[in-house]
Amino acid sequence: MLARRLGRPIDRDVALDDIAFDPVGNPSRFAEVCMVVRRPTGNVLLSIKTFYPRDAYRLPTGGIDKDEPILEALLRETHEETGLDPEPRRFLAALTYRDGTSGPPVFHTFAFVLDDAEGGPVRALDEHEQIEAYREVPIAELPRVADRLDHIPADGAPGIPNWDAWGRFRAHVHRAVHDALP
Repeated sequence: MLARRLGRPIDRDVALDDIAFDPVGNPSRFAEVCMVVRRPTGNVLLSIKTFYPRDAYRLPTGGIDKDEPILEALLRETHEETGLDPEPRRFLAALTYRDGTSGPPVFHTFAFVLDDAEGGPVRALDEHEQIEAYREVPIAELPRVADRLDHIPADGAPGIPNWDAWGRFRAHVHRAVHDALP
């Protein structure tokens, strides 16, 4: 139904070498939405949380609640994390992650482009998100964002012993979004 309404996404099957980090290793999570908020300039919004390794800006994502429709999760999470109510335009990518090359799916990311025609101020409405800052980048910059995420050291910040695995996981959606957008 989403593909009929918002276009057929790129489908990617991704083997992960480590799944012992949130959100993938969290048994209460099964999927997330990735919010590609396109600002009036054409640039897309990245965010960083207070506890992330420095310069680990990335496309915002948010969890899908049990039994919550994907589009409802997208609108709710976009509003909570940015304070914006942009219009969903395209279903860009559907990523399925596996533990290694042959295991069953362990997590999913669904990426959508949302057009923020008004360009209002961006601010997290949910303080529990711990969003520290936002940055806007051209779509052409997303492969470089993915490369930075791919090279986060394991001890990139306190609190998670395998930031490197988290960064490699996060890099995949940036490349898929870049490939899906002109």
